[in-house]
Amino acid sequence: MTSVHHSRPRRSVLAVPGSSAKMIDKAKGLPADAVFLDLEDAVAPIAKVEARGRIVEALNSDGWGSQLKVVRVNDWTTPWTYGDVIDVVSGAGANLDAILLPKVETAAHVSALDLLLTQVEKTSGLEVGSIGIEPQIESARSLRNIDEIATASARVQTLVFGPADLMASVNMRTLVVGEQPEGYDTGDAYHHILMTILLAARTHGLQAIDGPYLHIRDLDAFRRAAGRTAGLGFDGKWVLHPTQIDAANEIFSPRQADFDKAEEILEAYDFHTSAAGGARGAVMLGEEMIDEASRKMALVISAKGRAAGMVRTGS
Repeated sequence: MTSVHHSRPRRSVLAVPGSSAKMIDKAKGLPADAVFLDLEDAVAPIAKVEARGRIVEALNSDGWGSQLKVVRVNDWTTPWTYGDVIDVVSGAGANLDAILLPKVETAAHVSALDLLLTQVEKTSGLEVGSIGIEPQIESARSLRNIDEIATASARVQTLVFGPADLMASVNMRTLVVGEQPEGYDTGDAYHHILMTILLAARTHGLQAIDGPYLHIRDLDAFRRAAGRTAGLGFDGKWVLHPTQIDAANEIFSPRQADFDKAEEILEAYDFHTSAAGGARGAVMLGEEMIDEASRKMALVISAKGRAAGMVRTGS
């Protein structure tokens, strides 16, 4: 099985209804790291089959940039899942990076998609394993089974938080996705959920992607919500409108000063631990002592920055 796009940046993941040719065409020119064409919640039941053909046509057309291209199919409890996968992958699998699978509750949901993808790849002449899987964590049960879900297939690239469905699953008392429920006035009601997803992703070498903020005209609130998960260590967030893309790309990239400092730490540590530098394990960098733990922290910032195309400034 081939390697998949585990390390490609997903700072901004743009959701686009698969039934809208106009919105799909507009997405091609936007600076989102990833675009997912939706066959699930954004498409009415009577329009789903037709939307498959529109997505195939769009994936095979010119004008896409470097974005990761993903399709969200319907979940396994619906009558559309197998048809979504067969039609989209057989029609445009060569131009598809991953399938986003919603409402994943057990490892079996991922395994079933893996098996179906393998069959369609073989019959379509595609390299087996070339298409990744992005499970969406959207219920109490999925959160409890998250490690099994994360390891159900080598195709799994990310774990994606689905906030609205998960909030409903646990009976959270709010109608505003991402905001604190009424009466919860201490701490963050989402912290356990977010950290569970993040820890599972990091344990199994995956990316962690935050879900959408639905008040698309409130950019300050979007930045606040994105800053919370970026601060924890998430890799990116869904965006529902082009105005959110630049904010997501900025928030989920290191600050330039932090990137420069990380690069400086790595350079200094590599030198001082070498024979030429004295083979020391801990040294002073300015007023700060750096050691192996400092190197590990700097590697995180450096990797995120380089993936985002950042370049060190100054000397």
